[in-house]
Amino acid sequence: MQTTVAFGKTVLTLNLPDGPRYEVLHAHSAAPIRNIHQALETALGAPIGCAPLATLAAGKKTAAISVCDITRPAPNSTTLPPILDCLHRASMRPEDITLCIATGLHREATVAELNTILGPGIAAKYPIFNHDAKLRDDHRHLGETQRGTPVWIAKPFLDADLHITLGFIEQHLMLGFSGGRKLVAPGLAGQETIKVIHAPRFMRESLAVEGSIDANPIHAELLEIARMARHDFMLDVTLTQSREISGIFAGDPVQAHAAGVEFMRRSSI
Repeated sequence: MQTTVAFGKTVLTLNLPDGPRYEVLHAHSAAPIRNIHQALETALGAPIGCAPLATLAAGKKTAAISVCDITRPAPNSTTLPPILDCLHRASMRPEDITLCIATGLHREATVAELNTILGPGIAAKYPIFNHDAKLRDDHRHLGETQRGTPVWIAKPFLDADLHITLGFIEQHLMLGFSGGRKLVAPGLAGQETIKVIHAPRFMRESLAVEGSIDANPIHAELLEIARMARHDFMLDVTLTQSREISGIFAGDPVQAHAAGVEFMRRSSI
């Protein structure tokens, strides 16, 4: 028997020996959205739980957008341009908008990776903050969470008037689901914060597992950190197995993320 499985950015062909009885199990997957550009415009114009992004940007002078690094297949080159268009319509110039690469404790992105993450046109036009969690001077201490986690967040994100995250939602091994608040911490957090939320104190919690979000203590911790960092607006997508966009969830960081998680649970697990 011959079958294929996802492997890296392509597939791997498996030739299975005759004899055993094989059954191939396929995960559920929502259908891709036909008109992505129209769907993005609709999501930004009628977001979940808050005013449209253009309204939130009115009167603001600067914005920071946190985006996934090269280790995540977020379709930033598709989802980022309409967000930038909204900010420009609110009179922000390219130099007023900082694109923050949410590396967590990963290394900084290379120039080639920045072109992949953002698209070469955007990478050449906008200020980029290439996050390094080990550089304390790049972060500001915001205090501690109720559970005592020290909160250090990147200054370029905090110093903006409007704080936006751009990512995607999938199951996550300890956070339940990725996206939303994860683009603030650990994405733009200092190592002092990241090491605590990855320590046994949280990792050994029975509800800090894949697919669990209700009462997940790490989820609650990251929501608190994101609130401290004034997380204003998010746009997350869900993806099909072939990495096409199947859902778009924009708006209030808590409500829009919850809607995306519910969609994943219904359609893709």
